[in-house]
Amino acid sequence: MIAGTSTGGIIALGLAHGHTAAQVRDVYLERGGLIFPPTSQLGRLVRLVRQGHRTIYARGPLENELLRMFGETPLGEARTRLCIPSFEGRHGEPWIFKTPHHLDYKRDRHERMVRVALSTAAAPTFFEALPNNGYLMVDGGIWANNPIMNALVDALACYDVDRSQIQILSLGCGETTFKVDDRKARGGLLHWWNVIRAAMRAQSLNALGQAYLLVGKDHVMRVDAPESPNAIALDDYGRACNELPSMARSLVEGAGREIQRVFLTTPADKYTPCPL
Repeated sequence: MIAGTSTGGIIALGLAHGHTAAQVRDVYLERGGLIFPPTSQLGRLVRLVRQGHRTIYARGPLENELLRMFGETPLGEARTRLCIPSFEGRHGEPWIFKTPHHLDYKRDRHERMVRVALSTAAAPTFFEALPNNGYLMVDGGIWANNPIMNALVDALACYDVDRSQIQILSLGCGETTFKVDDRKARGGLLHWWNVIRAAMRAQSLNALGQAYLLVGKDHVMRVDAPESPNAIALDDYGRACNELPSMARSLVEGAGREIQRVFLTTPADKYTPCPL
C-alpha cells in the first residue's frame, strides 16, 4: 500500500500507474519549470503581492503534465493499493481517495488518476480548488501532511494482519524549524502569519509518533531531510533542482541498503482489486 499527500500523492499515483521512481523523478526535474516558471526577484515580489488575494499559478500546466503521466487511466486500474488524502471544501471535511482494495471502497474506482492528483495537490494560494462532481477539492496537506496513519489504519481495518507484521517506509519532504519565541508568545496576527507551517509540522510529527506507538519504532523506517530554518518554497523550482538531488543521494547512501533489505528483496503478492 502506498499513501501520499500533495506532491507525495502524485508520486504514489505515478508508481501505481507503472512508472519507475526514476521516471517520476525525471518529470519533476525536466518538467517542473513548466508548472512553476522561474522568475526574477521583481517577479517573485509581484507574485507575493498577488498571492495575498488570489492564486498565483494556472492549473493548466500541471494538468497537462499529469495527463502525460496518467492519460485517462482510472484509479481502479492502479497496480497497487493507494490512499491519497485531499480536503473537501464545500462541507469542510477530510477526504481520502482509495483504490478498490476493500469491498466497501467503490466510490473512487472510476475517478481518473489525473483528477485525484489535481485534488491532492491543489495547494491553497498556489492553485485554485478543484471542482469535482459537486465537491470542491483542496490540497490534502491541510489535514494529512504526513499520511502515515491513513495507510496504517486502513491496512489494519481492511486486512487480518497483526501489527507486528507491518513494515512502514516513511519518506519526508524535510521539516522546517518552528519555535515560539518571545515575539510570538506575546504577538498577534503579524507574528503568527506562518502558523500553517507549525500546524503541518505538528501533524506530521504526531502522525509519526502514533505509528511508532502502534507498530513499534523498529517497524517504521523514516527517511527525511535534516531540519532547516530555510525551507525551499513549494514553487522554487530552481533551488529545488540545485539542492534536492544531492540531498537525496546522501539520504539514500545512509539508508538505501536497509531499505532494499526490508522492502525491495521479496516481491509482494500481486494486488487484485475487489470485484464490483
